Amino acid sequence: MTSLQRRIAYIDWMRGLACVLMFETHGYDSWLSTEAKKTEFFRYSQMGGTLPAPLFIFLAGISVALVTEKLRGKGVARGAIAKQVMWRGTEVFGLGILFRAQEFILGIPISPWTDLLRVDVLNILGLSMILLGVLCWVAGGDGSAIAAVVRMRNLVLALAAATAVALATPAMWTTWRPKFLPWPVESYVNGVHIFDKPQVWLFPIFPWVAFAFVGLAAGFWLFTDLARRREELGFLTLALAGLAAFCAALALDRWGPDIYAVYDYWHTSPNFFLARSGVIVVILCAAYAWCRWGWGQVGFSPLEQLGRTSLLVYWVHIEFVYGRLSILPKGRCGIAAATAGLCVIFVAMLGLSVARTRWSARRELVG
Repeated sequence: MTSLQRRIAYIDWMRGLACVLMFETHGYDSWLSTEAKKTEFFRYSQMGGTLPAPLFIFLAGISVALVTEKLRGKGVARGAIAKQVMWRGTEVFGLGILFRAQEFILGIPISPWTDLLRVDVLNILGLSMILLGVLCWVAGGDGSAIAAVVRMRNLVLALAAATAVALATPAMWTTWRPKFLPWPVESYVNGVHIFDKPQVWLFPIFPWVAFAFVGLAAGFWLFTDLARRREELGFLTLALAGLAAFCAALALDRWGPDIYAVYDYWHTSPNFFLARSGVIVVILCAAYAWCRWGWGQVGFSPLEQLGRTSLLVYWVHIEFVYGRLSILPKGRCGIAAATAGLCVIFVAMLGLSVARTRWSARRELVG
């Protein structure tokens, strides 16, 4: 397996992991009865739900770094690179709007019209990519600019942007809330939606785009001269940085200065963001190791396969878990029945993913 294949493999594997965690979180949340949701099993099952969204957004940042480096190596101007990244982000944002429209139509007459304007994962993925394109343009890199300097400039700017978003999040949700904005616009800032305060189940710019900036920084690190010459050392360094970030987050939460009027560790705290970023970076390095030396490099990988079509399986599984086509009665199942339903969803989405990949391959051969 070549270096490029490994790079693509571990990114796809991580996306596949995010898909599986997403299936589990959504399935148990939708199907389990009220009594089952009072159990420790349900509480622990939902802990995995804190990872899929940041994983997807983080990986968008890594993918942008990969695309940027590839195009810059071909001599493409920074304006054209930024335009391509921003256009892709616009497409994803448009798909997010289309997804919300589909869910609204399928939910008639129960769905409120305000659901059309709900800020969901695809919306913030698209906006994140647009902002990443802007950052890559600001970082420069035309003409005779030294690649290593441009790469480091991108890395530093990405980390600075992530830090700024994370630090501003608590205030943007509370004391600095832009209440003067119409709620559909403010919702993109803090997820307020139609309610009187920001909602923790939505995906506004603060703090979610910060994960994309961290991913961009990680991606550019992996393209530094050191990481490319000694790939294993580059990933080891990144893993140590992730562990250090996690430990620093714990220390700051326990002994750090109290600078916010309102402190909500699990939803808006920069310390929780730092801890999750550290965990995600470690997962990235573990995924690389698995695809480099583990079973991930041998034969068929279900997670890697799901990761190749993550947008499709995300889109489809929602309707079979939360929608009218739910394969199990919502809110009325025990743990065993819901677990069986998850197995069915996993196999069905894997089959859909394989079919989509083969269809694409046939189209390329015909073309």
